[in-house]
Amino acid sequence: MRPEQRTPFARYRHSLWLLTQRDLRVRYSTSVLGYFWSILDPLVMAGIYWFVFTVVFKRSVGEDPYIVFLLAALLPWMWFNGAISDCTRAFLREAKLIRSTRIPRTIWVNRLVLSKGIEFLAAIPVLVLFAIFSGATINADAVFFPLAILIQAILTAGIGLIVAPLVVFFRDLERAVKLILRFLFYASPIIYATSDLPKELHFWAAFNPLSGIFSLYRAAFFPGELDWFIVGVGAAMSVAFLLIGLLVFTRTERAVLKEI
Repeated sequence: MRPEQRTPFARYRHSLWLLTQRDLRVRYSTSVLGYFWSILDPLVMAGIYWFVFTVVFKRSVGEDPYIVFLLAALLPWMWFNGAISDCTRAFLREAKLIRSTRIPRTIWVNRLVLSKGIEFLAAIPVLVLFAIFSGATINADAVFFPLAILIQAILTAGIGLIVAPLVVFFRDLERAVKLILRFLFYASPIIYATSDLPKELHFWAAFNPLSGIFSLYRAAFFPGELDWFIVGVGAAMSVAFLLIGLLVFTRTERAVLKEI
């Protein structure tokens, strides 16, 4: 089928995939290690936290094997953190190309979400290998893994659609986002579980959408981590972020094109 005969959705999907492929090629074309760079950062972070909480200090949070517990949240966190960080430069980095093309501008955000998501999917075998060698067992709750990916993609796209256009008008927002992400890392159940929080904070933790998402990922190895209340609240908030993101993006798109 020729490009002009495709439906709008098919053209959007085709353009999104082409830009995502371009991003991945550019990112790894000059890299000797290639794929391994996408997993090296979370592995190093997991190793540091594993050493601190199992060797230096007596750990009172999380579950065993702790390295699997960490990676089950660190890997999706790297997807979220990397995509949102890149979204702060989504329009500024390729302003000329954005102005000269007629493809829907949401693609410039969604291609970042997709490319980082592909890197996350490529890192899943590493998580499985650590689970096998450390003795963690994969249980039936692993069927919820795709649901976690879907909710996270919705959440990341929604926040990206908010951040990307606003940074064009408020350049300091790029640094503010980095600080917020740093705070959010410790405010999210990555090095600890939601159940490790004090009872008075457990309810409020549900309003961090990442809590429910990480709960679904970890449930594949730790069934006790699955909390459907947290998942439900997180899913609802993720959809709300997407709707707000689409609204913000639609309202600011013309002004963004004039500004860049």
